[in-house]
Order: sequence, then structure tokens, then C-alpha cells
Amino acid sequence: MNNIVLTILLSAIIVLTSFTPVEVKQYKLRTVVIDAGHGGKDPGCLGKNSHEAEITLATALELGRIIKENLPDVKVIYTRTKNEFVELHDRAGIANRNNADLFISIHCNSGPKHVFGTETYTMGLHTTEDNLEVAKRENSVILKESNYKKNYQGFDPSSPQAHILFSVYQNAFIENSLRFAQKVEKQFSTRIGRTSRGVKQAGLVVLWKSAMPSVLIEIGFLTNPAEEKFLKNKTSQVYMASGIYRALKEYKSELESMNK
Repeated sequence: MNNIVLTILLSAIIVLTSFTPVEVKQYKLRTVVIDAGHGGKDPGCLGKNSHEAEITLATALELGRIIKENLPDVKVIYTRTKNEFVELHDRAGIANRNNADLFISIHCNSGPKHVFGTETYTMGLHTTEDNLEVAKRENSVILKESNYKKNYQGFDPSSPQAHILFSVYQNAFIENSLRFAQKVEKQFSTRIGRTSRGVKQAGLVVLWKSAMPSVLIEIGFLTNPAEEKFLKNKTSQVYMASGIYRALKEYKSELESMNK
């Protein structure tokens, strides 16, 4: 009996002393990937005198410039720096390969001429028909890709059911995605004076496979003449980029304060 007790005690000691202290995760925002929506053979939505792909690229490059100038410890990577077509899965792939801490996809919206304002999306279940229509429009880009059925596991961008099925992805990053998205919309409304249509969720392919917090920002409606004029203006593009930058700076500060 004594031998049995001794064996149990020794086993317990070995088990207890075999545990090593749990390493505390260090939260850092070191790398951000900026995605200018559309490009090349995909001009995106059209205004009367502009293409979405042109405006998103100008705004994305301006955002990167501001980050590099003010946050030199943050590495900036673009999915495109010129008017070229990049497949949606490759955009997330660039972020994943570079171990990005944040993925920002910049777009322009379309709708009836009277509709205006900004929207920021995270991956999730679209709760309204409008959100679904945005997802279907943005996701229809994959039809321009040569091997989209294989790249997206047979996903049909015209099917509402298909959007619902994969909108449950990104759950691991949803909290920080929403946190950053809310900061973006707050900057747009309070600092730049834009009308914010809020933070929304939808099944967006460009965010689908990104392994980090990710957002898609609709910076305005090109189908609204006043917003098209605003978004084409270089100064306005700087304003919009600076709003996203300030949201990123605040998000970074909050994230890294968790290390203290």
C-alpha cells in the first residue's frame, strides 16, 4: 500500500512540476495590408466621371503614406499600387503571407442617386437586404477570375444561401474587426463631417480568408453626384485617408495597452 501511495505522490509531483508558465500574448500592430478595391479589367462601380478603382487606389496610397510618415514602426503593404487586377483570394493571401495584424480594403459604393454616406463592413451575417446586395456586388468580381470555382470552393456570388453559409468565418477576429470599424466610422462622422451609415456585417469574399482583423470600408457613393465630386478631389482623399489613419492609431494604442 505504501508503495502505491508513494507512486501516486511521485506521479503528482512530476505532473505538477511539468507545467511551464503560460506565455502572455503580446498584442502588437506591426504590419497593415491596405487593399485598393478593384482595378485593371475590373473598374468597380462607376460614377458619371469616375471609376471606383481609380479613387480607391488614390485613397489607399494616401493612407499608406500617412501611416509611414507618422507610425514608422508599422510596416505598410499594398495589394496593388497601380491599375491592375488582383484576384480576391490573392488580396487576403498577401495579408496572410505577410502575417499582417490588420487588413483594410477600401471601396466606393453604388446605389440610387439620392443615397450617400460611408459604411464599414466586417465579415459576418448580413442582417438586411441592403447588406446582402453590397456583398453580392463586391463578390461578383470573382466571375472575372479564370479559376474562381476552385479558388472559392464552388461559391456562387449570386446565391443568398451561399453568402449566409460562409459569413460565419472570421469569428476569431470579429471583436477586433468591429472595434476598428467603429473607430473608422466615428472618425468619418465626427472629424471629417461625413454622414456615417454605420458599421455593418456581410459575407464578403475579400475578407473571407484573411487570418487577422479585417474591414471593408465604403468611403462614399459614386452614384451620388455630390459624393462623386467629393471623392474625386485630392484634398478629400487626404481627409478620408487621415480619418482611417486616426482610427488605426487609436486602435493600435488600445491594442498595445493590453500588454501593460
